[in-house]
Amino acid sequence: MKHFDDTESLITVRDWLRFAVSRFNEAQLFFGHGSDNAFDEAAYLILHTLHLPLDRLEPFLDASLTHGESEEVQAVIERRVRERVPAAYLTHEAWLGAHRFYVDERVIVPRSFIAELLDEQLAPWIEDAEEVTRVLDLCTGSGCLAILAALAFPNADVDAADLSQEALEVAARNVADYGLGDRVELVASDLFAALDGRRYDVIVSNPPYVNAESVAALPPEYLAEPALALGSGEDGLDATRQILAQAKAHLNPGGLLVVEIGHNRDALQAAFPALPFTWLDTAGGDQFVFMLRREDL
Repeated sequence: MKHFDDTESLITVRDWLRFAVSRFNEAQLFFGHGSDNAFDEAAYLILHTLHLPLDRLEPFLDASLTHGESEEVQAVIERRVRERVPAAYLTHEAWLGAHRFYVDERVIVPRSFIAELLDEQLAPWIEDAEEVTRVLDLCTGSGCLAILAALAFPNADVDAADLSQEALEVAARNVADYGLGDRVELVASDLFAALDGRRYDVIVSNPPYVNAESVAALPPEYLAEPALALGSGEDGLDATRQILAQAKAHLNPGGLLVVEIGHNRDALQAAFPALPFTWLDTAGGDQFVFMLRREDL
């Protein structure tokens, strides 16, 4: 791929955008970490690199880049193609709705459907958000869902638990960025192992859930993420099984368990035919997130 040495004719944002889309498509990059196509990803990376508003491409399309700016834009396009890492690792940021989070290779890139449910304060399943006083985010990763839970439930203390000490370091940075250090406690824990005696009104979890067959077929962009956060046994349900076995002991009466399980709905229902799963509507459909009350478990 020799294209990166022949860019003198690229002058404007429009030129570089066209170039990036061509390179991304030629390299057959995979998009699944914030954007789902080459154009959106190229626009994001260029706007971010030039310190321009991420939602205002149009006014800048015909603006010329300085030599230094061209070098920076070329470098980020080149890294995306040659290293095949998610764009979020290049910019060190990921967005869930209107909320920005710091990310790097120590955590998976946030992309949970639970985020939009927390934006709605888990209505109608939670009648009064102000009555929620204890929340757990299990497998917190970058801490994003714990932070969103703290914002959704203003009177709640939130535990953010993860097995990875490195992930908790990233989560600590995000908790500090949001000024929530007095309400969000980071806990090093393999699922519930270090949470004895703690009970919650709400437990949310986006645990590892990729099955072995799918892990073997993952594109390089996903393999750049921590393996610990993706695979979960042969059928992808190892972590979810443990959560279902242990959650009841950590829920207050009437408490909610909300878990994201990817494309495993059929396998999960076959494995637990007696559990009355409620499947929650999200932007992706009603296949990905289930809810159970303590009394259902």
